Amino acid sequence: MSQGRAARLAPVIAMAERAEREAAVQLGRVQGQLRQAEVKLGQLEHYRGDYQQQWISEGQRGVSGQWLMNYQRFLAQLETAIGQQRQSVDWHRANLDKVRDTWQQRYARLEGLRKLVQRYLDEARLLEDKREQKLLDELAQRLSSRASS
Repeated sequence: MSQGRAARLAPVIAMAERAEREAAVQLGRVQGQLRQAEVKLGQLEHYRGDYQQQWISEGQRGVSGQWLMNYQRFLAQLETAIGQQRQSVDWHRANLDKVRDTWQQRYARLEGLRKLVQRYLDEARLLEDKREQKLLDELAQRLSSRASS
């Protein structure tokens, strides 16, 4: 009987496995997107550092007013891009947390179902062992009563 219950859960486990696998793939995809966003942010910040170093070098030689205005305008645009990329990184981190939670829930459900099936199989094995022992006991009793008669 318990083996039958375990067998009836096979399609449910297959669906849970599929859902867990899909969530794991999605988790990997989102982790990759976060890494890309962090790399882009790092590149922008590095570029800003290089650009600021250029300001120091050029400033020591003396710069025109036009060069200074262009530098400030470009630096402001760069700061805006960095701010937007930071927001993108924050969004990707939040999304990763959400996707990770989904995967953890699906994984926990799958593990719970697997444990339930194992319990059903253990129960079936125990019942079968008891039946077998009962038959052996009955057989031993019959043999014993025949031998004594």
